[in-house]
Amino acid sequence: MPVGRYAPSPSGPLHVGNLRTALLAWLFARSARSSFLLRIEDLDPDRSRREHEQGQLADLRAIGIDWDGSPVRQSERTALYREALETLSAEGRVYPCWCTRAEIRVAAEAPHGPLPDGAYPGTCRRLTATERAARKRDAGRPPSLRLDAREETVRFHDRLHGPVEGQVDDLVLCRWDGAFAYNLAVVVDDAEQGIGEVVRGDDLLDSTPRQLLLARLLGLPAPDYAHVPLVLGPDGRRLAKRHGAVTLADRAMLGEGPEDVVSWMAAGLGLAEQGEKLSARQLVGRFDAERLPREPTVLRG
Repeated sequence: MPVGRYAPSPSGPLHVGNLRTALLAWLFARSARSSFLLRIEDLDPDRSRREHEQGQLADLRAIGIDWDGSPVRQSERTALYREALETLSAEGRVYPCWCTRAEIRVAAEAPHGPLPDGAYPGTCRRLTATERAARKRDAGRPPSLRLDAREETVRFHDRLHGPVEGQVDDLVLCRWDGAFAYNLAVVVDDAEQGIGEVVRGDDLLDSTPRQLLLARLLGLPAPDYAHVPLVLGPDGRRLAKRHGAVTLADRAMLGEGPEDVVSWMAAGLGLAEQGEKLSARQLVGRFDAERLPREPTVLRG
C-alpha cells in the first residue's frame, strides 16, 4: 500500500484547483487504505509565511482531508539536502554556475541540440579553468550549483498518462544564496518519508524525469506517479487569483460552503452527479483512478 502525500508551498491561500489536487492525492491513498502525509514546502524564505501555512491546513480540514502524523517542513530538513548535494558532488555531478537570469534566458532561447526548448544548455559546465576563475572573480556573489545531467533521457510510466520520457537539462540544485532547489528537496523528502505514489498536477509532469534522475544518482527509491488534470480559469489558463473567486473564502462570499466546493469537485471528477452532496469520506468508496477524466476542468464564476 503506497504512502501518499500532499505538499503545498505556504506562499498564499490554496485555490480550488490546489484543493482538488489535494483531494485527489488523498483519495488515491485512502482508497488504497494507505497512509497520507502532509509536507510543507517552505524552502523559499522570501515567499513562505507561517500564517499562509495555517490557513492552508484549515482549508484542507474544511474540505474533509486528514493526514497521518504531524506535517513536516522542508525548512527544518536542510541537513538532508546538504548531504545529498555532497553525495552528488563527490560523484562529479555538480558544477558552479554564475549565469545571470538574463544570460540563462538568452542561452535557453538558442538552439542547443537534443535538449528541449527552454532548457539550460550547460553554459558554465563548458567553462575552462581560466574562464571559471574569471567568472568567480567578476561575479560578485557565490555561484549556484547545478547538476551535470549529461543530457540523459529518462523514461517512466505515469498512472494516467502512460509512457512518458524526457531529456534532463542541468538543473539548479542549490541557489547562489544557499537555498536548496525544489527538485533536490522533493526527491530526498519523498524517499526519506517512504512515499510510494506521488499524485500531483499535470503542470509538474515535465519535472518528473529530473527527479527520477536525481533519485537514481542518489541511490534512492523512486515513487510511482499520477499527474492529474488541472483546474483552469474561464480563459483557459491555469487557475490563479486573477480569475476572481478561487479560494474557499472567495466562494463563501458567493454563498458556497466547503461542502458545495467538494460537491463541485466530485461532479467534475465523475464521482457524483451535479448538485449531489457528498463528503470527502463518502467519495473514498466511489473512487476509481482509472475512470478519472484526463481533461482539465474549467472553473466558472
